[in-house]
Amino acid sequence: MPLSGSNKLANGTAENYRRAIWTLLWIVLSACPVFAGPPFHTDDPEPVAFHHWEAYLFATADRAKDGRTYQVPAWELNAGAAPNLQLHLVIPLAYFRAPGERGAYGVGDVETGIKYRFVSETLTRPQIGIFPMLEVPSGSVSRGLGNGRAWARLPVWIQKNIDGWTTYGGAGWIVNRASGMRSHPFGGWLLQRAINKRITLGGEVYSESTQGLDLPAFAILTFGGYYNVNEHFSILFNAGRQVAGEPHTIGYFGLYWTWGPDK
Repeated sequence: MPLSGSNKLANGTAENYRRAIWTLLWIVLSACPVFAGPPFHTDDPEPVAFHHWEAYLFATADRAKDGRTYQVPAWELNAGAAPNLQLHLVIPLAYFRAPGERGAYGVGDVETGIKYRFVSETLTRPQIGIFPMLEVPSGSVSRGLGNGRAWARLPVWIQKNIDGWTTYGGAGWIVNRASGMRSHPFGGWLLQRAINKRITLGGEVYSESTQGLDLPAFAILTFGGYYNVNEHFSILFNAGRQVAGEPHTIGYFGLYWTWGPDK
């Protein structure tokens, strides 16, 4: 049956109302940065958007049997160099103190990397990418601030968003031929949820096999998240400890900025 004039007007008003609601929701959601990777060990396949930038100022702590290691402060910079392609750089100042010895502080190993997403996410398919990293031996190995030789991480990461939840993880191989070290596998998985437009919380399990002499395998369980102060600035945090293997107590605290062309 054809609609009357009043029914057409009512339907048109309802349709405009629905469009306004969806537009408002899109604006709110797009204003919230969506993290994966920091502050967790487990990473993700999602690169920084093309022509966009991310910057982190952060500190980490790792208390293990062989000593205490801190990065404070450290800087991370990520750039969307092309669609589905991200360039990555971390420059840390590191502190290390072995049991019963004096601590040392200075430049640590510089981290570089390229993240490439080769499968995009759909309603039924996860996104998949690689994130190879090269650690440049810029830290002093004699003072415990560096590896002494370049080494690499070669992971594959996968991610899926489901009804407000985000889950991602994967595995890879660390190639490390420095003295006393050995190449070994690693992997992790994370689940997180946006509590509201400002707060997201999550937890991960991350593990590495035997890393070298006096560095046995371990698995850690951590919890953390981030607080979005506004669309361009957030606070990140994470803490946890080992659930298997070598004792580790870890923590992360960081400040995050993002910028780039408006959508």
